Amino acid sequence: MRRDIVTSIIAILLFTLLLGIVYPLVIEGVGQVAFPGNANGQKIYRDGKVVGSKIIGQAFEVPVIAHNGKPEEKEGEPVLQADPRYFQSRPSATEGGPYDAAASTFSNLGPNSRLTKQADEERIKEYLALNRPYDPGLTVAKIPVDAVNTSASGLDPQISEANADIQAHRIAALRHLSSSEIDALIAKYTSARGLGFSGEPGVNVLELNLALDRIGR
Repeated sequence: MRRDIVTSIIAILLFTLLLGIVYPLVIEGVGQVAFPGNANGQKIYRDGKVVGSKIIGQAFEVPVIAHNGKPEEKEGEPVLQADPRYFQSRPSATEGGPYDAAASTFSNLGPNSRLTKQADEERIKEYLALNRPYDPGLTVAKIPVDAVNTSASGLDPQISEANADIQAHRIAALRHLSSSEIDALIAKYTSARGLGFSGEPGVNVLELNLALDRIGR
């Protein structure tokens, strides 16, 4: 009996050491050497400061200014709206606020849900209001799915090429850039299909917006 207890304790300590300490350290070491970017979250820096991750979407918003010239608030929190000078990310429905990397999730609402319909209609309305002034031919039928529906993770860092092309009209007008300049940037930050056949090409929104800021217009 005593021998069995001692053996069990030794086994617990040994496997705790191997699987709880040694194995994680080895995997972390391999990751840091072979894939340092992935191992560290593919962080993106600007002026030496972390501004986001290549694999996590984020919002590009500005405060809504009230008639008195001050930022509008609701329940003590500032009311935000899409910043028209930046490409906008795919909508997010993560808990605790959009693009919350600590709560990756989807809306959990079915396609026939009344709430889904209301959310889609609101996003369509916002998308048209934001982009149609710069693209008069834009109709509901031309709006890409990723501009309206949230993804399973709620953290998509990319948008479709179709979505980027529509937003390019607005960006070119507000930043006084030519269509060819915007198209070149979109192409630069567009990744191909996985392994050449999986999924669809995607445009990284954060990298694209940072490139716009570097132009300085």
